[in-house]
Amino acid sequence: MVRPDWLNKLYPYKSNFLKLKDNLSLHYIDEGQGEPLLMLHGNPTWSFYYRNLVAEFSKFHRVVVPDHIGCGLSDKPQNYDYTLKQHIDNLEKLVTELKLRDFVLVVHDWGGAFGFGLLQRYPDLVKKIVILNTAAYISEFIAFRINMCRIPILAEQVIRRLNGFALTATYMAVAKKMPPEIRKGYLYPYDNYKNRIAIARFVADIPMNPNHRSYQTLKNIELSLSQHKCPTLILWGKKDFCFNDYFLKRWMEIYPHAMVKTFESAGHYVLEDAKEEIIKELKQFL
Repeated sequence: MVRPDWLNKLYPYKSNFLKLKDNLSLHYIDEGQGEPLLMLHGNPTWSFYYRNLVAEFSKFHRVVVPDHIGCGLSDKPQNYDYTLKQHIDNLEKLVTELKLRDFVLVVHDWGGAFGFGLLQRYPDLVKKIVILNTAAYISEFIAFRINMCRIPILAEQVIRRLNGFALTATYMAVAKKMPPEIRKGYLYPYDNYKNRIAIARFVADIPMNPNHRSYQTLKNIELSLSQHKCPTLILWGKKDFCFNDYFLKRWMEIYPHAMVKTFESAGHYVLEDAKEEIIKELKQFL
């Protein structure tokens, strides 16, 4: 895929691709040299979410940011097992192929479940952890608007046909108005019904009861969280309609040793609302 000039100005990074089973291509960026940072996005974003951190930290670090299958510039198969376990399998293959070790893990949204799912399997891989408005444990709470999108027929119409999830997020997930060109960047990979397949499947894969296919996978991840004793930094947007203070409290209970910095005027896309402050905090942490 040839990226348009306007996108290259915002996201001037070389595209790399990893071949997965069924000949699927997983897109990732791999910039800079030095201590590695692995950054994992959520739904409905893509590696574009980390563009400013890549620009800053690739000066002194190796920064790797994948697009999960179905997201960003990765392939978007229509008949695929879009499950938590499968995404962790894909991440494991990427980390193995790139020989990443002793890295700093940075997670946001679904990236939390994927990243900690990887660490459940290989806890010694990580050197430090950075948590941005995410969860990696079973929760009884789910935002009403997200729960509504779990209704299959509604999901097909709202998420896939009307782009109601990704588009709405560019307004609801930020506390400060998102510039039009940045909104355009977030929406670029999700420009038609087929390309929004993973957005809908992510919502459907939120395990809210023990009968859900991903429930036990997430429960096992939750049970493994306390084994991680490495330095941990929590950077949290307080105006998040999705991951609210309930989730922040859970993280603080799991990692009482963590350094915590909250941003009162930042939403779910905390990197958009508090970019400069987060870069400052990350520099000190690293």
